[in-house]
Amino acid sequence: MFNKILIANRGEIALRVIRAAREMGIATVAVHSTADADAMHVRMADESVCIGPPASPQSYLSFPAIISACEITGAEAIHPGYGFLSENAQFVQIVEDHGLTFIGPTAEHIRVMGDKITAKDTMKALGVPCVPGSDGGVATLAEAQALGNEMGYPVIIKATAGGGGRGMKVAETAADMERAFMTARAEGKSNFGNDEVYIEKYLTTPRHIEIQVFGDGKGRAVHLGERDCSLQRRHQKVFEEAPGPAISAEERAAIGKVCADAVAKINYIGAGTIEFLYENGEFYFIEMNTRLQVEHPVTEAIFGVDLVREQIRVASGMDMSFQQDELEINGHSIEVRLNAEKLPDFTPSPGRITQYHAPGGLGVRMDSALYDGYSIPPYYDSLIGKLIVHGRDRAEALARLNRALGELIVDGVDTTIPLFHALLAEKAIHTGDYNIHWLEHWLEQHVE
Repeated sequence: MFNKILIANRGEIALRVIRAAREMGIATVAVHSTADADAMHVRMADESVCIGPPASPQSYLSFPAIISACEITGAEAIHPGYGFLSENAQFVQIVEDHGLTFIGPTAEHIRVMGDKITAKDTMKALGVPCVPGSDGGVATLAEAQALGNEMGYPVIIKATAGGGGRGMKVAETAADMERAFMTARAEGKSNFGNDEVYIEKYLTTPRHIEIQVFGDGKGRAVHLGERDCSLQRRHQKVFEEAPGPAISAEERAAIGKVCADAVAKINYIGAGTIEFLYENGEFYFIEMNTRLQVEHPVTEAIFGVDLVREQIRVASGMDMSFQQDELEINGHSIEVRLNAEKLPDFTPSPGRITQYHAPGGLGVRMDSALYDGYSIPPYYDSLIGKLIVHGRDRAEALARLNRALGELIVDGVDTTIPLFHALLAEKAIHTGDYNIHWLEHWLEQHVE
């Protein structure tokens, strides 16, 4: 087991890793930019190292700065959290070349799954169901138009190296294809340095279902059920829950086994999430995230496991602490993402927190790095916390979420808390009758 690990991240996820490590008796090193000198993760870690100015490329994305921090402090391993360098294959290779351990999958697995076309081909070969689409990159508009006519509209054009909703454009009809194709290519080039795109059939009313998998790197893997992340705004998840309200036990077992078997075959190590669109009883693979997800706490709640602890265990060479037949779902869990954003435009709202009070009580978890007097810097993602609730069933979880939101106080900046108060008044939220387009349509009518 490691004696000391470095967390190459910030905010609530850095705190999450520190807490798991502390329970395991492992010392932690926090890295921070000058803008984060007073951040909670810096205060909570056993040691801290300033790695540069506020701009991420000069601090949290700087390979030399992070490797140097390991060498200075004697850290043996690096936990990347999510975002930043968590899915950067080049960084993982450099970590390994320096005799350090990356707490996550191999560089090769990140590389394969980071390219959407290669990932789709790999999953198809492993028996994972995929969305109908092009057999690779689409180089010309004429080829795109021919594929659109063949598959039938609507179709979606996606940047091969895209993510976070960038580089994705829908062509509702043949007349939309040129605009969508050129825009997706341009966004792929400007955001990811790669203008290659591919085309898939666009499903009209799907849900976003993701399967949590975990491998030990030795040919063994399990699945920990699914999460429903259908409530999204501009392809960004807002509200996540487990288990999914539309998934049966039989569907869960079947698709879960397919996913676990797939990652076992490639000797995958650590946490991963295989994401699907789900429509009319069918699952269609869209991508695999080779890291811990923002919404991992809902899975932890219903299975009673610590996914970060397991990441650290298998990275050190230990076996997983559970097997598939030991994983049983207990109740229902919901997470809402709280952002420092001003409604109705969702514009970032950095600033000083004048008062902060986290909700508590049975079945309530608040993952946040906020505290009274903390100044949210303007340089990073606007996520300021995640409110997670757990109940015996979905109705109890929703009631608990409503109660916890009523206790939560975040003063000094604008937040998205009012959005969730409004959503909990909607019948569709309580019945679970929604798809990935529902929230966008609701916002058009109520907020935007």
